[in-house]
Formats: sequence, C-alpha cells, structure tokens
Amino acid sequence: MNTHLRLIIAQQNFLVGDLIGNTLKITQTIAHARDTLKGDVVIFPELALTGYSPEDLLLRPGMEARVTLALAQIAKASRGIDVILGHPHKTAHGLYNAASVLREGKILSTYHKRYLPNVQVFDEKRYFTPGEDMSIVTIKGVRCALMICEDIWQAQTMLQAKHAGAQLMLVINASPYHEQKVAMRREIITAQARSGEMPIVYVNLIGGQDELVFDGGSFAVDAAGEFMLQAPFYTESVQVLECTLDDAHHVHLIAQPLTPVPHIEESIYQALVLGLRDYVNKNHFNSVIIGLSGGIDSALTAAIAIDALGSDRVHGVLMPSRYTDNISIIDALEECKHLNITPQTISIEPVFSAFLDLLKEPFNNKSPDVTEENLQARARGVILMALSNKFGHLVLATSNKSEMAVGYSTLYGDMVGGFCVLKDVWKTMVYRLARYRNEISPVIPERVLSRAPTAELAAQQCDQDSLPPYEILDQILAYYIEQDEDEQDIIARGFDSDTVHKLIRLVNRNEYKRRQAPIGVCITLRAFGRNRRYPITAQYEISP
Repeated sequence: MNTHLRLIIAQQNFLVGDLIGNTLKITQTIAHARDTLKGDVVIFPELALTGYSPEDLLLRPGMEARVTLALAQIAKASRGIDVILGHPHKTAHGLYNAASVLREGKILSTYHKRYLPNVQVFDEKRYFTPGEDMSIVTIKGVRCALMICEDIWQAQTMLQAKHAGAQLMLVINASPYHEQKVAMRREIITAQARSGEMPIVYVNLIGGQDELVFDGGSFAVDAAGEFMLQAPFYTESVQVLECTLDDAHHVHLIAQPLTPVPHIEESIYQALVLGLRDYVNKNHFNSVIIGLSGGIDSALTAAIAIDALGSDRVHGVLMPSRYTDNISIIDALEECKHLNITPQTISIEPVFSAFLDLLKEPFNNKSPDVTEENLQARARGVILMALSNKFGHLVLATSNKSEMAVGYSTLYGDMVGGFCVLKDVWKTMVYRLARYRNEISPVIPERVLSRAPTAELAAQQCDQDSLPPYEILDQILAYYIEQDEDEQDIIARGFDSDTVHKLIRLVNRNEYKRRQAPIGVCITLRAFGRNRRYPITAQYEISP
C-alpha cells in the first residue's frame, strides 16, 4: 500500500528581528496546517524565525537567548504535525544558518547550510559558519533531505542526497527578486530534480526588507522536472501538496493548479509595490508624500504608492516655479484626479526669489548656471521635508536608475527622501511600467508618456539637451554597470566613442551622490547600494 504524505508550504512574510511577532505567526500557521489543512508537515522559509536577513542583529548578545526561547515555544506547538523551520543556530563551533525539524515538542534534527553566498546583496560569511553534513529525516516513511537556498544551486548536492538514500528534497529559501531570478530558479531546480531523480519542494520567503524584495513563488517539481505546484507571487500563501510513495520507493507529487508566472513588466511593478508597502508599514509610517512635477517619474511613483498603500495614505504636492510649463501643472492635476489624490500646490517662486536676492552680492559678476537650477530643486526638497516633519509623511524620492547613474539629480534637492521607489529602474523601463499600469486602469495621462522629459529648471530645458536618447543611454549604462564591460568593449558594440567615454566618466564621478541617496527597491542584478560598491575616492581608468 502506498504511503501518503501531506505537505503544507507556508510562504509567509516575516519582520526582521521581531521574534515575538514571528513566533506568534509561526505557531498560528502550525495550528492551521494541523487542524484545518490536516497536514503531516509544515515547511517555513529560510530564517523565518528572525526574518531575512537579520544582519548585525545576529551579533547582539541577547539574540541567542531569544532564539532559544522562541524555538522552545514553537516546538511545543508542533505536537501532531512535523515542522521544518529556518532559524540561526549557535553552537560551540559557530553560528549557523539552520533548518530544524520539530516533532512532538522536541527538535528532532538540525541541518546547517553548507554553501554561504557572499556576492551581490549577500554577506552570509560575515555571520555564519558553513555546515558540513547532509541531513535526511524520515517523515511518514518518506526519506526527506533538507537544504537551504544556496545549497540547491550547487550541482553536487543533489547527487549527494541521492546517494544518501533521499527520496524527496525539501529546500527552504530566502531568495530575493531580480528581473532574471524567476527563470534562473526554475531552470536550476528542474535540472537538479532530473539529476537527482527525485522531486524538489522549493519554499520561498515573501516580503520587502529594505532594498530587497522576496517574491515568493514557491513551487514543486517532480523527478522529471515537471511543475506540480506553483504558488502565487508577491503575496502570502499557504499551499497544500500531496505526495505518495509507491512500492518501488519513488515519491510522486499530485499536481495542483499552477499560478501563472507574471511577465516582466507585471513582475517588476508588483515587486516595487510590495517593496514600498512593506518599507512603509514595517517602519510604521502612516503616509507618504510625493512632489508631483507632471513628469513620468513622479506619476509612476504616485501610481505605485496608491497601489501599495491606498489613496488615503498618499499625498501629492505641486511645487511650480517660473520655469514650470502650464501643461505640467495640468498633467499633474489630472494624475491626482485619476489616482484620487487631493493635491496641494505650493509655489517655490517666493523662496527661489529670496535665495537669488540673498546670493546676489556673493554671485556678483557670475553668470547663471547649474547653481540657480539646483536652488530650485533644493527649495522643493526643503518644502517636502518640512511637510514630512510636521505631518509624519515619508518622502518618496522619484529619481530613476538612469538619472542616478549619471548624476542627473540634485543632492539635497530632488534626491531628498526616505525611499526611492524607482532607484533601480532604467528610464526606458519606467515608460514600460507606466504603460503596463495604464492597461490596468488609465492613471497616467498619455501626454506624460509622449512629452520629452524635462527637469524644468531652466527655460526650454530638455533631458536630451545633455544626455543621449534614453534608448541609447540605458543600453550603454547597462553594459557598464550591470555587465561590468569596459569602455572599448562597449564601443565595439557600435556605440559612439565620445558618448561612451562621457557617460562612463559621469557614472564614476557621481558615486558620491549615490552614496547619499535614499534606498530603493532592488530589481536588477547590479542595483546601486549594497549590490554595487565602488569607492568614491579613487583613480582607476576603466579602459587603459
């Protein structure tokens, strides 16, 4: 007679450091999985107990005691159902990234993550000691191997599990999103299932954590690499997966309806929404405020904010100057109408004029230049921060990755803010996302999508006066920033040498600005910040 195993996949959102709240959530899910869903085992993501990643919270003297206490509470709740839980584990040999199997009030076994990522956004070697051994636990007659995230990306690990007699692979993960990640996961895991000739259950974390977004999308594949379960993306989900063990000791998964994988624009948009929502809510902000210029960046930022938080928590401010085109005001007001935002208008002209009068004597015999342009941006920044201080709004900066790359933004001006939603979004993708959002419901006026971008800090100003077209700009920047290509390699692709040289110089010399920019959602392989760390003070020629 075949053995039947009922797995419960708990794709959940945890708050980093909140062991009390996370423990309550875990124990409630255990009860639901056992009493309502009648599961045999419930599986939580990597470091679910502390949230991922706790970073230097792991170094706090009291962390070990809090983890031990929480584990005891969760173990007590595990009666009647097995629990696989990710947590830090301190031993005499070091601190480990661990997965424990809890059964009938006790810790049955603990697995230590063997391969610690130390690239891009990861620095696990700063905190954890690598494990050494496989871990196989029998659950209702099925020999289940445990792994944690990076372990399953190593080719040899599945073969090791197979040779150790495993019949089913259970992998807990905190795998953050970037625009290529879903395809990478699916390709790697299906190949691993085929090589190990056993099914794989892949349980992923969901939620925003500072720059990172964990997109969920947990799934299961059979021994042939066919998808048997696909959980939703960008939302919490508790999924049931049935398994059987036949007389030949092979595990078979019973197929479930598969959630569609979102296309690239939908995926990025939802990542931005989730990242913003969790940053605002987990940091206990009641509302956000955005400077609305009538341009596409602020319009898209506002749309994302509305979708993340609701119109009652989003405030828009128009801050026109002598250079603001009346069309920009009309478009900004139309955006507010579509998004159900009540706009506030505060002209910066009195402040700007006062600055010009104040600086008239020290600027004597000096022609107007970028200084006067920056004064306008900084006046707007001061106004936004004043409203933030008075009413408790979080200021959302509206710069995009293209502008951040070349320094086309004003320090202490339009860079002011606590969070920058589009920080890792190229300008060309900004347009794609805006059109995607308009397909759901038209919230961004068509004229905003078709007008030439402008900062409106000088008469008749246009972005393309000082930058190449964004279709060219973004390609060059992506080759240099995301693929680390040198100048001559990019020129060899057919781009103008003077343009490439100019852009690379702009990227290099504006690192100091980016270092002072607010954080934002990471959606690419090389986001500015923790994902791309270049010195400010340096002299290094990219091309000799």
